[in-house]
Amino acid sequence: MLGLKKFLFKGATPANLPADVRAALEAWRVTPAAALDDIHFHTRYVVVEITSSGFKPESDELLSIAASSVRQSTILPDDAFFVEFSAQKEDAAVDRQLMAFLQFAAKCPMVTYNVPYVGGFLQRAFKERLGVDFEPQWVDLAWLLPAMFSERGTSIMPLDHWIEAFGLDAGNGRRNAMENTLMLARVFQMLLVRAVGKQIDTAAHLLDESRASSFLRRNH
Repeated sequence: MLGLKKFLFKGATPANLPADVRAALEAWRVTPAAALDDIHFHTRYVVVEITSSGFKPESDELLSIAASSVRQSTILPDDAFFVEFSAQKEDAAVDRQLMAFLQFAAKCPMVTYNVPYVGGFLQRAFKERLGVDFEPQWVDLAWLLPAMFSERGTSIMPLDHWIEAFGLDAGNGRRNAMENTLMLARVFQMLLVRAVGKQIDTAAHLLDESRASSFLRRNH
């Protein structure tokens, strides 16, 4: 199993970064990756959502990043992150906001719905702005939910399908990245309960299951 230490430290720091961002980035590069062999109750997961101007990570623009922590199987509203980008922001401000996200994520396993979309935009942003080859350990709920809850759906479905299947109340939300992230965190809580019941009881096991479900469904 490939660990975070092997690929989160790739990339050269751009020469034009502000001094404070450069110092923070160098400190971040040498911080250890989160342990993946603890049980879920002891693991901090970072649930991430973005908004963008389109669906092509290679050409469209990243508009916002939202994230929320799930630790001890609980959503932590005070341990959350949100940044919105705009064309008017100076480069240094954007660099600082991206660095703040790296510090918030702290090399923990990350959770989203549709890694190629979310991860693609983040990878491009961090590569272009900070020189970071951003490839964290991802749990992709789009593939993992049908693998874990086959009685409720056996193929890739819109997130709304799972919100309804779990009887969650979306209310008037799911209109911005932060609301989406909190809803996704609630879905992830449901998945953790099922995972423990299947003896998938550590972050490492959950990541392996996510990769396996993605590979099998993409190739069959």
